Amino acid sequence: ELRGRNGDWGEKAVREAASLSANAALQEHVIDFVARDTTELLQLAEGRTVDVAGQKKVLATKGLPVETLEPGWFIRLLSVITDPNTAVILMLVGVYGIIFEFTSPGAVAPGVIGAICLLLGLYALNLLPINYAGLALMLLGIAFLVIEAFNPTVVLGLGGVAAFLLGAAMLLKVEGPGFAMSWAVIGPAAALTLGLALLTGTYVWAARKNPPRVGGEVMRGLPVKVLDWQGGEGHVLAQGERWRARADEPVAPGDSVEVTDVSDLVLTVRRRDGNNNGAIR
Repeated sequence: ELRGRNGDWGEKAVREAASLSANAALQEHVIDFVARDTTELLQLAEGRTVDVAGQKKVLATKGLPVETLEPGWFIRLLSVITDPNTAVILMLVGVYGIIFEFTSPGAVAPGVIGAICLLLGLYALNLLPINYAGLALMLLGIAFLVIEAFNPTVVLGLGGVAAFLLGAAMLLKVEGPGFAMSWAVIGPAAALTLGLALLTGTYVWAARKNPPRVGGEVMRGLPVKVLDWQGGEGHVLAQGERWRARADEPVAPGDSVEVTDVSDLVLTVRRRDGNNNGAIR
């Protein structure tokens, strides 16, 4: 207001992150003029009077040399990641990496890359005028898809995609160049996330249906051969390995017995009915 600007719009810009096009800003008295380039800017500013520390100064800008300063690497990085589409993709890559690290412990690289991408994405979104309800919906959608990967239900997967897309539509408070979500990017990203979740869920479901390959469940019912025995305890040969064993009934070296339990690396065995010389695995 001190310089003849539109104070009401200035308040909206601060409080509500309001924005205007160049021509609209000129009509609303937010700016003095519109210039196509730096040369025209200097020409239009020529002869204008400005107030500097209480003193009137006349600008003499016409014909001044223009020096271009290239942005540093950090500014260039910010210009890339603060594109809302890039920020969302970074978050998704981060989630993919962390999920892969949890499903394949020890890989390290996916977890490190995922964590870096996730933090970069969150940092970029923090610099943008975002709607936190939209961000919450996107995070909820990602959470649903992660759960779908480890506990397949289909419903969670579809709900996760719906929440993600709805959150993306609500994410930004303002509209304009540089502040728009590209559905050509977000749509395929959501579909890819759903596909990965369903694929992971399929493998998890198949793994759950497979019989156990380690532990007591594998050993129970296994025929083994007694190597030596004394006083209710001894050693048996199980799957080519020498194991300690005990039994509640008398057995003798060379007998074929059956494993009934495993506790603290000690097998509990019993005689096999009617067959002391069965096949030994």
